Amino acid sequence: MNRDRRIDPPRAVNIEDLRRLARKRLPRVVFEFIDGAAEDELTLAANRAAFEVLTFRPRQAVALPQCDLRTTLLGCDISLPVLLAPVGSARVMHHEGEIGIARAAGAAGTTYILPTTSGHRLEDVKAASSGPLWYQLYLIGGREAAEAALARASSARFSALVLTIDTPVAGMRERDFRNGLKELAGRNPLAKIPFLPQLLARPRWLVNLLLDGGAPMLPNVIVPGKGPLPLLDVGAALAQSAVTWEDFRWIRQVWRGPVVVKGVLTGDDARRAVDHGAVAVVVSNHGGRQLDGAPASLHVLPEVVDAVGSQIEVLMDGGIRRGADVVKAICLGARAVLIGRAYAYGLAAAGTAGVARALEMLRADLERTLRLLGCPSVAGLDRSYLNVRQE
Repeated sequence: MNRDRRIDPPRAVNIEDLRRLARKRLPRVVFEFIDGAAEDELTLAANRAAFEVLTFRPRQAVALPQCDLRTTLLGCDISLPVLLAPVGSARVMHHEGEIGIARAAGAAGTTYILPTTSGHRLEDVKAASSGPLWYQLYLIGGREAAEAALARASSARFSALVLTIDTPVAGMRERDFRNGLKELAGRNPLAKIPFLPQLLARPRWLVNLLLDGGAPMLPNVIVPGKGPLPLLDVGAALAQSAVTWEDFRWIRQVWRGPVVVKGVLTGDDARRAVDHGAVAVVVSNHGGRQLDGAPASLHVLPEVVDAVGSQIEVLMDGGIRRGADVVKAICLGARAVLIGRAYAYGLAAAGTAGVARALEMLRADLERTLRLLGCPSVAGLDRSYLNVRQE
């Protein structure tokens, strides 16, 4: 049952509109979990600024009755080159959580990457989607817990495994220290008291959370002898669950499908991913949430494409807010992009309908940009459609 009103399209004409709606409907602690980044948030800002310094070189006086937005990823056709990145704690943002995201992605004809920290069982998420799903792995709970999750993901026919390699420790997200995330997620009831007013100020969100059972367990992280890991314990568990290059041989033994490596920011690491059996890499700085001062993903993209683009597929995330951003990334060699905050704002604003609205807007933006460029298809994009602004 959808306990939220549907989004009125005139109220949300771009991703920033969804962000404003999310801010109105979420308590500060949850909104800033989505919106914030590490330390001074320099990399967060750099991701957006990178798109602003690139300008287009359109082919004018070209009439295109329609444009082909389709592409192929890991041998699977998708209707537009936009995937939904793994975003944790989605069920706290909105009670429909990962099931709502999967439904919207499937309806749009694209891929959703389910995070390890999903609040819904991976089997239930798969059943809700009519599109391809990938599974993202952290080694939370140790190898035994991970092996069990991978066996379930394989049985449920998740088509690829995504290994995130940029999280040896959690980034210093200073907003979370100020807004009470640690206290609200902790077990000391007295420590929560100063931060409760922000929850009470969003009664609809709070009622939906309570009706949904409160902060969820992580049903895809079954710790041997203990059962599902509580969401409240995920921070400490992540600090002990970094994926290293030494883990790849073991992972290739327990997962027989395609492996995608996410968090690559150098040509050297991209080549190393190829050497370890990856079929694709995602150029990503984790949305600026890990190492502040890391380069914008878009700036690194050409280096990675030049290093491995002839061997494997290269994707990118970080700062995508409009269809024009998608076009610029593809012009620089990305096969497709991942969006995170862009759809998380929609989920927080209106559940499945909000995610669907984010994808609708990006699809319309993408087609309009192609037609204004005079390019008939995503496949026809290349660097000749861009020039770099001279400062």
